[in-house]
Amino acid sequence: MRPILILMLALAPNLSAAADPLGPPLNAEQFDQRTVGRTITYSIFGQPYGSEQYKPGHKVIWAFTESECKEGDWYQDGQYICFDYGEYAPLQCWTFYDTAKGLVAQFKGDPSQEPLVSLSESHDPLICQGPDVGV
Repeated sequence: MRPILILMLALAPNLSAAADPLGPPLNAEQFDQRTVGRTITYSIFGQPYGSEQYKPGHKVIWAFTESECKEGDWYQDGQYICFDYGEYAPLQCWTFYDTAKGLVAQFKGDPSQEPLVSLSESHDPLICQGPDVGV
């Protein structure tokens, strides 16, 4: 009986790592360090989904692919990074992970939903579509 217990204890760290293959979620400080000054394009199922420009002071500009840009703010709420775009969209909260493939974002409340994965990163500003361009 004792060898089985020792074997179970030895395997326990590996089991917990397998349960969370993405690693620990980013907190606000880590997320800010990882994103500020960058424009990141995210994909879902390998297809472009949208892009977000991360500015100092927890400010962001988001655009779904081929849509107008929306300005907002982000903040940490527990393990989530939440984005507030005011009247433009409901509050969006995500768990972010920094992986070898790039940032991975899992939407709050639906862990079975396909995550967003960073497709590309740039230090260039987001190019915005819509009626207020150049104004």
